Amino acid sequence: MNDPFRVMIVDDSAVIRGLLKRALESDPAVTVITSVSNGQQALTAVVKHDVEIIVLDIEMPVMDGMTALPLLLKAKPGVQVVMASTLTRQNAEISLRAMKDGAADYVTKPSSTSEIHSADSFKRELVDKIKALAEAGRGGRRGIVARESQKPAAGTVPRKASVVPAPANLKLRPAPTQMPDIIAIGSSTGGPQALFEVLGHIGADLKQPILITQHMPATFTALLAEHIEKSSKIPASEAKDGDAIVPGHIYVAPGEHHMTVERGATGNIIKLNTDPPENFCRPAVDPMLRSMAKIYGSRMLVVILTGMGADGQKGAAVAVDAGASVIAQDEATSVVWGMPGAVATAGLCSAILPLPEIAPYVRKLAMRTAA
Repeated sequence: MNDPFRVMIVDDSAVIRGLLKRALESDPAVTVITSVSNGQQALTAVVKHDVEIIVLDIEMPVMDGMTALPLLLKAKPGVQVVMASTLTRQNAEISLRAMKDGAADYVTKPSSTSEIHSADSFKRELVDKIKALAEAGRGGRRGIVARESQKPAAGTVPRKASVVPAPANLKLRPAPTQMPDIIAIGSSTGGPQALFEVLGHIGADLKQPILITQHMPATFTALLAEHIEKSSKIPASEAKDGDAIVPGHIYVAPGEHHMTVERGATGNIIKLNTDPPENFCRPAVDPMLRSMAKIYGSRMLVVILTGMGADGQKGAAVAVDAGASVIAQDEATSVVWGMPGAVATAGLCSAILPLPEIAPYVRKLAMRTAA
């Protein structure tokens, strides 16, 4: 077997540390090499041990998770940090801030130790995220945050060479030839950072509505919409069943609901459902794309950002068959090149771009005159 992925747990509860350790080490590909009770101890431990992933609690004595986060990232460049907390609005807000500040992802801990014992979905989510992040780190990818000097100015046109994927075996479809009527975005692990980057540079004057499915629980998705509006200056909201799809508005799929589109009496509307999860996810990207493809066809632009798994691949294939265009985040700037890699390797993409070049590329398409 390959060298197991090396994890450090930081949590002030000895019981929780033990439960997390057992959950992680139920998979032979993961080993917990150390566990500590606060951020200060974590800073000491991270330089002693060859840590790849840190599971970091938010609320701890001596030094809390938010204080420790930037110090840990500085002390161990390249380490991936997963924030862990119970699901409250305050903790969701803190977790979103942490992801802006460099955390790769988050997990929501069950609210009691008995729930952790019985929560198979939590254990699977925790192990899957740890393994995906560690595999990405060992693959040598440099993470999601590009240096400021590498970012093009909003509204500029990316260099043509950047549209060509680095791996020569990835085949691109023809570039879009018409202005889209709507933009769909799918994302997961690392997605909040990527969404803030793309939407923060796409321009508040875009007329197209933007629909986003990001894998998140309900408390997070409402806050994500608020943060997106602040960073993009574009009106954004967690979608509600029956919402009219209007120009220049961003709709975020609510946690625990698939977001789809239907024709209404006076225009297209959002429809939410609690159908079974797809790709272990609800909301999932695939049902959103399938429904949109039926209505918008070739007037639809799909963007697949960083995330583990392959959610979005089947829906993107339906969209492409209807004439839509797909662009994906490249491997080098993805936290995990699962979702974008799936559409890229399936030959569904018209462009595969570094994260800082996605907003200018989308803007160029969205602002062109109608064909």
